[in-house]
Amino acid sequence: MRTVIYPSRETWKDLCGRKAADYSAVAPRVEAILQAVESEGDAALVRLMKEIDRVDASIPVSEQEIAEAAEAVSPAVREAIGIARENIMAFHRAQLPAEVRVETRPGVVCVQRPVPIRRVGLYVPGGSAPLFSTVLMLAVPAALAGCPEVILCTPSAPDGRIAPEVLYSASLCGIRRIYRLGGAQAVAAMAFGTETVPKVDKIFGPGNRYVTLAKQLVSQRGTAIDMPAGPSEVMVMADNTARPAFVAADLLSQAEHGRDSQAVLVCRDKELAAAVLREVDRQAAQLPRGEMIAASLENSLAVVLPSADEMLAFAEEYAPEHLIISMENAAGVADRVTAAGSVFVGNWAPESAGDYASGTNHTLPTSGWAKSCSGVNMDSFFRKMTLQTLTRDGLRGLAPTITAMAGAEGLQAHANAVTLRLQADE
Repeated sequence: MRTVIYPSRETWKDLCGRKAADYSAVAPRVEAILQAVESEGDAALVRLMKEIDRVDASIPVSEQEIAEAAEAVSPAVREAIGIARENIMAFHRAQLPAEVRVETRPGVVCVQRPVPIRRVGLYVPGGSAPLFSTVLMLAVPAALAGCPEVILCTPSAPDGRIAPEVLYSASLCGIRRIYRLGGAQAVAAMAFGTETVPKVDKIFGPGNRYVTLAKQLVSQRGTAIDMPAGPSEVMVMADNTARPAFVAADLLSQAEHGRDSQAVLVCRDKELAAAVLREVDRQAAQLPRGEMIAASLENSLAVVLPSADEMLAFAEEYAPEHLIISMENAAGVADRVTAAGSVFVGNWAPESAGDYASGTNHTLPTSGWAKSCSGVNMDSFFRKMTLQTLTRDGLRGLAPTITAMAGAEGLQAHANAVTLRLQADE
């Protein structure tokens, strides 16, 4: 990790910049996959499964496979999944949106009604780790929202096997339609629909460059996606009340996600920064994903700033996906944060808690999008539809306002829609 001492504000923009994702190398391939799946359907999926994933197996996951998965998951992990699901459900249930009803004028009633998205597609990566926690983070709110159709796509190993923890978590959340698909072809199948995979209205879930670009492209063709995505990241704000070993562990827990992940330490003390970096080296040497961690740490940095206010200002400029506050009066500092995906308050709140089991959602905005985007929450699975009901007297009272505005905009037919009604017999 690079250490930067007292950087001037003029350099903050560069320090807060992320390594830009280079899609140029994969864009032609992703576009070709999208076109093939859209035009050929299942035939393209079968061909791509063999070509890319070396998988020769049925696309749908059978009920028998799902049932057998439960038996293959250890009792300890089953219990952990159950507890995590309960906590995620408790927090997300409290977010359920309510209908809003307001009489804005006598005889004029306006309503905002939350309506569950009808068809939802969840993508769960396979890759170097079976992210069954992501199943919970997406499937629990989808179920609570009451989305009528929920499907899940996840890649398999070459032998066709999907991690049993993924299948068990999906089954526990009520998902029965699971498809053995990964990469851009899974996104294409959900966006366009095939003979086997139903078309969905919105796609959720993280993925590699192929998945991320595919999601961006299908979002331009009528399928909504959860949020802009990029490599994962964590920032730790620390002072002399922080424990260097804790801070180092938090930085490394993010670094092991992937080569492009970024970990940032922000503190006031050069000695603390040095102590944390020593701990990073010591702990990293004992971790199994050492090569990936080393690559991630090359993108990472420690920033030393002269005051707590400067530290907070830097954090706001960076807008991290995960922000850990290991400082005196951590709660007071957290109250001043406005730009972060999820905030972890105090020395006893590791990012791992939110990643798995505290109850908050771990599907969060990256790359500075936390300045303008929320993480996945209950609203992500609803659309808000408005209704209005007017009585004759209500329309009469509002008519002068409507006709004056329509006239000023030169839209006479708008005005006529009001005046014709009021001139008609009851």
